[in-house]
Amino acid sequence: MTEPNKERRKFDESFKREAVGHWQASGRSAEAIGRELGVAASRLYDWKKEFRPARPAEQLDLQAQLAATRRELARVTEQRDILKKTLGIISEPPPSATKGSTP
Repeated sequence: MTEPNKERRKFDESFKREAVGHWQASGRSAEAIGRELGVAASRLYDWKKEFRPARPAEQLDLQAQLAATRRELARVTEQRDILKKTLGIISEPPPSATKGSTP
C-alpha cells in the first residue's frame, strides 16, 4: 500500500537509460545502485528489460544453426569413437596365435 501523502515519482527515458547503464557498468548489485539513485531495485530490472535490444530473426536463425551443428558434431564424434574401438579390436591378433609357443 502507498502512503496518501507520498507522490508518485516519474522518470524520463533518459534517466532510466542512464540508471541502467550506470548499474551495468559499475558491476554492483541492483539494490546498491537503487539505494544510490533512490529507486527500487525491481525498477532497475524492469528498465533493463525495457531497453534490451530486440533480437533480430537472423540472430535467432544463426543460433538454431549453431545448435544443430553442435548436435551433428556430437553424433559424428560418437561414431568416430566407436569406429576407433572397433578398429582396435579387429587389429588385435587372435589369442590362439601366440609367439614362441611350443607344441
